[in-house]
Amino acid sequence: MSLGVGSAAGALGCSHPPLLLCMAWVYRPPSPVNVTVTHLKANSATVSWDVPEGDVIIGYAISQQRQDGQMQRFIREVNTTNRACVLWDLVEDADYIIQVQSIGLHGESQASKRVHFRTLKETDRLPSNSDITVEGLDKERQLQTGEIVIIVTVLLMWAAVIALFCRQYDIIKDNDSNNNKEKTKPSSEHSTPERPTGGLLRSKVTGGAGY
Repeated sequence: MSLGVGSAAGALGCSHPPLLLCMAWVYRPPSPVNVTVTHLKANSATVSWDVPEGDVIIGYAISQQRQDGQMQRFIREVNTTNRACVLWDLVEDADYIIQVQSIGLHGESQASKRVHFRTLKETDRLPSNSDITVEGLDKERQLQTGEIVIIVTVLLMWAAVIALFCRQYDIIKDNDSNNNKEKTKPSSEHSTPERPTGGLLRSKVTGGAGY
């Protein structure tokens, strides 16, 4: 046996309130869970949450309020499946309270649990992912520069060693050449001159003149 809309509303105790409001309350989506605040900075923060499965969620609404009551902001976005939102223009070193609501086809969910967070001071800024990446690149560049310096130093040392070796080789070669020249000087400078051989012999004729 099937119940009509009016019977279903009466069974749920919705006979007195307007029917549409009662049905909207029945089909309200579940509240977001695991609401967390990350990437805290002095003037911004990121809010993320989870939504229970089984319901069609078309958007979200975030209530942001400073704990001292000086400022309150309401963020609403539809036609999105995002499960995170960046809060901008925050005051540094200030306490905030946020609550998140899911927006479904038939209305909004109840607000999530209140989440408290405090923004950082400008001097206490935590490094973001981009800062870490830049720092890593700087370290890598420093490492590359150090490696280049080491390589250049080693090459200069090798060049100095080769130049010294060539110089010593030239000196040794010149000494050997001088020694060979001294050994090959003419032997006549160190020996007695030879006497000439041969020639005419004079004979003396003795006796009286004529016969």
